[in-house]
Amino acid sequence: MHADKGYDFRPYCDYLRRWGVNARIARRGIVDSNERLDRHRWAVERTHGWLAGFGELRIGFERRLDIPFALLMLACAVICLRFVERFC
Repeated sequence: MHADKGYDFRPYCDYLRRWGVNARIARRGIVDSNERLDRHRWAVERTHGWLAGFGELRIGFERRLDIPFALLMLACAVICLRFVERFC
């Protein structure tokens, strides 16, 4: 997991370590190279941007969990289809 300086707190690190998550968290007060973390952060932000393009996923007031999950799977399928169409 990659995270920015806002998550550099001992309780977060301990919690992730207990769950066996290998975390790469930027440290507060130390200037890290943006290239190291931004490369991974860009992929996550890009994916969030793609999913935000599907309006029903942005604002969900559903009481049932299966409907937003189905919409998320449909949105991911549409995003993958767009990539396939680009190369065909």
